[in-house]
Amino acid sequence: MYTLMIVAFVIGYLAIALEHPLHINKAAPAVLIGVLCWTFLVLGQEAILGVVGEHEIEESFLFHVGEIAEILFFLMGAMTIVELIDAHDGFEVITNYITTKSVVKLLWIICTVTFFLSAILDNLTTSIVMAALLKKLIDDKEQLWFFAGMVIISANAGGAWSPIGDVTTIMLWIGGQVTSGNIVQELFIPSVVCMIVPLIIVSLYKKGTVSSPTVDAEFNSEIAISKFERRAILIIGVAGLLFVPVFKSVTHLPPFMGILFSLGVLWIITEIMHKEKPLEHKSELSVASVMQKIDMPSILFFLGILLAVASLQTGGQLTALAMYLDSSFGDIYIINILVGLFSSIVDNVPLVAGAIGMYPLSTYGVDHAFWELLALCAGTGGSALIIGSAAGVAIMGILKIDFIWYMRKISGLALVGYFAAILTYWLMN
Repeated sequence: MYTLMIVAFVIGYLAIALEHPLHINKAAPAVLIGVLCWTFLVLGQEAILGVVGEHEIEESFLFHVGEIAEILFFLMGAMTIVELIDAHDGFEVITNYITTKSVVKLLWIICTVTFFLSAILDNLTTSIVMAALLKKLIDDKEQLWFFAGMVIISANAGGAWSPIGDVTTIMLWIGGQVTSGNIVQELFIPSVVCMIVPLIIVSLYKKGTVSSPTVDAEFNSEIAISKFERRAILIIGVAGLLFVPVFKSVTHLPPFMGILFSLGVLWIITEIMHKEKPLEHKSELSVASVMQKIDMPSILFFLGILLAVASLQTGGQLTALAMYLDSSFGDIYIINILVGLFSSIVDNVPLVAGAIGMYPLSTYGVDHAFWELLALCAGTGGSALIIGSAAGVAIMGILKIDFIWYMRKISGLALVGYFAAILTYWLMN
């Protein structure tokens, strides 16, 4: 049964990668392998351990579902806030200041903003915001996808050096393996290199200008949105996103609670703001209407992938992988490089959790190079494949990016940046 889990995961992964040739939405195989992997796990464990094993699996399943639900609720809340800002043309306040049409200049601007915003918010939230912004700036699909690929690299690089920028660094920070000041000091420069090296390479061959989308003037004339309303919703929405890490640090509640709090505040404000407007205009600008624009197949895709990976973690396959790496390669650089590369195939969270469980602080103390390198590799290695990070999965769903296209156009750049960052860290230490 355990072998069947791996076979199901691999076949499902291939179906996701070949979404466009097969003409099957990636959410379908993702949901299917999520269910199949847990089914095979239950049947296999029950045959060995009987009823006790069944209860153990059930407890583990409920635990993972809780963790996955936190991510999905956060994703839906953040997407709703971003869509609400977009419905009020709030991003025009930003795009009006971006006047350059040069592909290279715009890439540097977008990637730099993404890098630092990811460290403040987190790479998932930042990717959702930047995907909405890119749709306002770029009309051509090929250009849009390429910019989005660079945003994924920049978001993951920006999240790696901040204690709140990526879920793996959060895990290491909360677990006491790293301290906030040290992680910033040690990983900032390698993370910058991870973003800049691909940008430099792209700058050498990317030429031309960006084609901007046409504004729907008829829609804007029908639904009157004042300049004050645009700016107010943009400021309140962004402030709500920035409030999430503050809410988490004060209350110690999961981030999705902070995002729901911000959404609730914004919901009330928009209801009051538009209460005097005609019903048809008011409904277009309401949170209830905006929620209908959320891409539910992308949410289900996220659910399926996370369920499948959680089953591999519960079944012990990921732990076995970590132990194999430890026994086969003693060098911390090789181990972490491979962990980073594997994190582009499966979620980096269980891999990092496995490493934390294998190596107590008595083996590698606080702020040891192993933990710093683990944060760097697990945070940036996921950029190698589009479904290797939360940022990639979110952007893939929002912009409908093809898996194979990403491999051909972006994966090589991501890997060059990944190894350049590791080399930089090695030279610094």
